[in-house]
Amino acid sequence: MNPVLRLGAFIVLAGPSWAGETPRYSHAEYFDDYEGTKTCLECHEKEAKSFFHSQHYQWQGDAPGIVNANGEKLGKMNTMNDFCTSPLANWIGNSLNSDGQVVAQGCSKCHAGLGLKPEPVMSREQLENIDCLICHAPGYRRDLYEKDGGGWEWKPILWKNREGMNSVAKRVSLPQRVMCLRCHADAGGGPNYKRGDIEHALADCDSSFDVHMAASGNDMQCTTCHAGADHRVRGRGADLSGTDYPAKPLSCSTSECHGETPHAISILDRHAERVSCTVCHIREFAKADATDMVRDWSRPIHIAEGNKFAATIEKRTNVTPVYAWYDGRTRLQKMGEPVRVREDGTVGIMTPVATREDPGAKIHAFKLHRAVLPMLEDRQWIIPLAVEEFFTDGNIDRAVRSAAKEVYGIEDPAYMWIKAVRYMGIYHEVQPASQALECLDCHGPRGRMDWKALGYRGDPRDRR
Repeated sequence: MNPVLRLGAFIVLAGPSWAGETPRYSHAEYFDDYEGTKTCLECHEKEAKSFFHSQHYQWQGDAPGIVNANGEKLGKMNTMNDFCTSPLANWIGNSLNSDGQVVAQGCSKCHAGLGLKPEPVMSREQLENIDCLICHAPGYRRDLYEKDGGGWEWKPILWKNREGMNSVAKRVSLPQRVMCLRCHADAGGGPNYKRGDIEHALADCDSSFDVHMAASGNDMQCTTCHAGADHRVRGRGADLSGTDYPAKPLSCSTSECHGETPHAISILDRHAERVSCTVCHIREFAKADATDMVRDWSRPIHIAEGNKFAATIEKRTNVTPVYAWYDGRTRLQKMGEPVRVREDGTVGIMTPVATREDPGAKIHAFKLHRAVLPMLEDRQWIIPLAVEEFFTDGNIDRAVRSAAKEVYGIEDPAYMWIKAVRYMGIYHEVQPASQALECLDCHGPRGRMDWKALGYRGDPRDRR
């Protein structure tokens, strides 16, 4: 390729796109026909190699925030959650209901690849598996297709329409909100099921919904805060294992954002020393779509709409967060290790470890997700589920046994059901100062804080 065009292609990707502007960037001059990722690699192999090592591709990485990581690389590929549990037994494939309709397609649906599991060693096959368009092409859509030699792959829905495919592939920009929300808003099985504070409404909202992302206000993109360098994304939720950018964590208190004394009132700045901005400025979450608050896998139900099976799920809107001390450190319940039972009898899948005595800790806002999960009786290991086949027939026993064999190599396991909890940091849907909590919302007789759970004898306003 002409070196001038090569430079031009890089500038197109690296230029700014914010403040609600229509992206000015087009790859119309840089190639004739899009032939998959190999077309992108002609100019952007360096970027692809960088992306290969990122969290978005590997789904695991360094985990300095996990107190029991013991130097392991951790992430989706080797840990378990309490939503769809694990990609290990649920990677790819069309799961069909009794009507022959697709009800699930595997965890790879939200992986930035074209169907192969990420490998630790880079190869040409792995680089060509990267799906650049899922993050960089507005309007891009893909679906799952069977390969001629067997197996599955994700392909653009326009792959047989050369003109349409070229139109989409040449419409390249930096990631916009709607592209990030493709996966992050639908994680866990449905709109806003998982995170609670990352909804499709963020793509075009007003300031009362999110003061940062409001299209008529600050109109910030996800990359405004989260973009790092070399395809590394800044930020780590309290319940996530790996991090791309540990040297530069996100914080409202840095000079690039609001600083350590953002208020004109000194007592509020004193609060900010031990209270995260999210506590006062996110009164509630799940303001548009209900979020999954309890998922009981021991109680399968049939859903007539779509003719599929699911766990018993309790969803809520306008949820008040729970509050706990957090300093960036959490404890993970690993697979293949005996569970740690908390004082309340639950197993903490992800829990903050800080207390009031830790000088770097602040009170943070969390979504507290509860679940009922299977556990091996003899070894007390949590077991993921083969949820893809479960969605089609509701056979939860087979889903447990299939995953135990896939993940642990254990045939015919004896298992029991346990209660589990996960603390999930709430950072989005920030409301303007005029809608922030007031003193009595926390310190009144019916305040939202559980002071004793936070390590106080009572309301600290009473100085007891």
